[in-house]
Amino acid sequence: MSAKLTAPTVLKKIVDRKIEEVAERKAQRSPSEVRALAAAASPVRGFSQALAARVAQGDPAVIAEVKKASPSKGVIRPNFVPAEIARSYAAGGAACLSVLTDIDFFQGADRYLQEARAACELPVIRKDFTIDPYQIWEARALGADAVLLIVSCLELPLLTDLYACAQEAGLDALIEVHDLNELHQALTLSPSLVGINNRNLRTFDTSLDTTIELLSAMPDGVQVVTESGIHTRADVDNMRGHNVHTFLVGEAFMRAEEPGVQLRDMFF
Repeated sequence: MSAKLTAPTVLKKIVDRKIEEVAERKAQRSPSEVRALAAAASPVRGFSQALAARVAQGDPAVIAEVKKASPSKGVIRPNFVPAEIARSYAAGGAACLSVLTDIDFFQGADRYLQEARAACELPVIRKDFTIDPYQIWEARALGADAVLLIVSCLELPLLTDLYACAQEAGLDALIEVHDLNELHQALTLSPSLVGINNRNLRTFDTSLDTTIELLSAMPDGVQVVTESGIHTRADVDNMRGHNVHTFLVGEAFMRAEEPGVQLRDMFF
């Protein structure tokens, strides 16, 4: 079992580096040590549950991203204080947080997740490139409530194992897809939460049509998260008009002086 090393160029570069990084981390702290830390971590806050509760009461469920930089845009938010951002999001009506922890490509850090989660009561997903069960136990040890599993990065047997590992660790998993083939793979897991990334990984262009086109293949009972390309109130209204009420938004908030105010203006 392995990562999909035939993945698109930028993603392949990230995954190749992630394989090295995980090996380095295992050398510094053994898997058994990480599992012990995970067992001692504070209780999970219920990531999927928080999203479903917002939608059930008729509100949008926003996963607000704490992200300093990206490979395509460079530094997005120079004045980057995760705790302040988290408090702003909580005040603005976010349902959950997403915190980038990838170091090499997104200028993230594990401590950013810990700082953001400690600053509020919201559930937090660790936004990283998960390719090894070690990272799932590591996420729980950091205090994460959920992990991201990107189908583009993972062969189906590994995706299946990682999903099972997340369940064992008590974490929710957001399964991210980009097209119909990836969605079919994701659905073999019978997931409750599927993210549709509107960004084309080859061109980095975004189109909300990606989400709309995949909806007809989505079974009942799956909560759909639309990711990337949500920049305006019109984008939000477009998605909600197609019965998509759960959003993962980063850049539009991170470029605002007060991220939580931008969140409220766009969604409420």
